[in-house]
Amino acid sequence: MNETVSSHETYSFLTRLNLSARGGTTDHVQAVLRTAILTSELPPGALINKHALCDRLGVSRFPVSEALSRLQAEGLVEILPQRGTRVTRIRTRDLHENIFIRRALEIETVKRIAAMTNDTVLAQLERNLAAQTVMADLKDRSEFFRLDLEFHQILVNALAFGRVRIMVDSARGALDRVRRILATSLRNPEALVEHRRVFAAICGRNPDAAALAMAAHLDKIVEGVFNYAKQHPEVFEDDT
Repeated sequence: MNETVSSHETYSFLTRLNLSARGGTTDHVQAVLRTAILTSELPPGALINKHALCDRLGVSRFPVSEALSRLQAEGLVEILPQRGTRVTRIRTRDLHENIFIRRALEIETVKRIAAMTNDTVLAQLERNLAAQTVMADLKDRSEFFRLDLEFHQILVNALAFGRVRIMVDSARGALDRVRRILATSLRNPEALVEHRRVFAAICGRNPDAAALAMAAHLDKIVEGVFNYAKQHPEVFEDDT
């Protein structure tokens, strides 16, 4: 298997940490590296240069090593004996499993929300969709993606089932590494239309229509993810 050496060994996309901010240094390093991995600034298969990271972030080697150990536990990096640390490729099995979890839980979530929703939840969703509209028009991929996640989080949070929220959040991990790439100026307006259909069904207190709208939205995401996987096999590890 060929390994990818990061083309960002100076890590110019990272900024020096503000170590006066609340929280431990290791926590800050972990958060910064997690974001870099999820946004593919540290792409799948990239080897990580610890020394360069320390220089760029302005920290010692210990918090970087500890943060990488934590990220290994999250499945985002793998520590290779005698070779260093590498950003994990996206495992095909994880994609299938996470898609299964999201479909099962989010479709059931919107059915429940449509049957029991209140004005507070509807107002939150309406504000989110208004912001999505602005960001889609501005072609702001990063902010639209954040609002996309927020839309789904509003729904799951409204359900008020803590374990469901944790499972859905966890299932987004592997998918979101690809979805950030797929969040293009062409795809985002389509996603906005799909979100509006979900919202309309919830406003209409129609659980079946809400379920169908969410299923269609998630299926469109799945289609995009697997089309990308076919075109970019180097990003994935086929372990099905």
